[in-house]
Amino acid sequence: MTDDYNDDEEDLEPFEDDDQDDDDQEEWVLFETVSDWQAAVNSGLVWRLEGHVGRTTMQALHAGHLMLGHHGVQDYWGNYVPSRDEIKADTFGSPSYVEKHRGVEHRELLERVNQQ
Repeated sequence: MTDDYNDDEEDLEPFEDDDQDDDDQEEWVLFETVSDWQAAVNSGLVWRLEGHVGRTTMQALHAGHLMLGHHGVQDYWGNYVPSRDEIKADTFGSPSYVEKHRGVEHRELLERVNQQ
């Protein structure tokens, strides 16, 4: 791993809130760093917050910015969100999907979250 890769400096692409009107739509990022956001996924917090948080997290999972947590959880509505180990390889939310879309360094970064 190169020394110049630092998640605190990584620029997240903002995700747009699709529920807002186009006239006043603002771009925003839920968490300051990818590591903060991944920690919230790992703890299950993102699935218990307001609906836009979960929807935006799903967009980040589909884009390969994040991976699912270590343990499956139930969301606010009682739906089951599987763990990264319960899904097939190369499925969005899996480590291999992250690596395919964002690279080995990004996958390793996410895997280190909450392991310290």
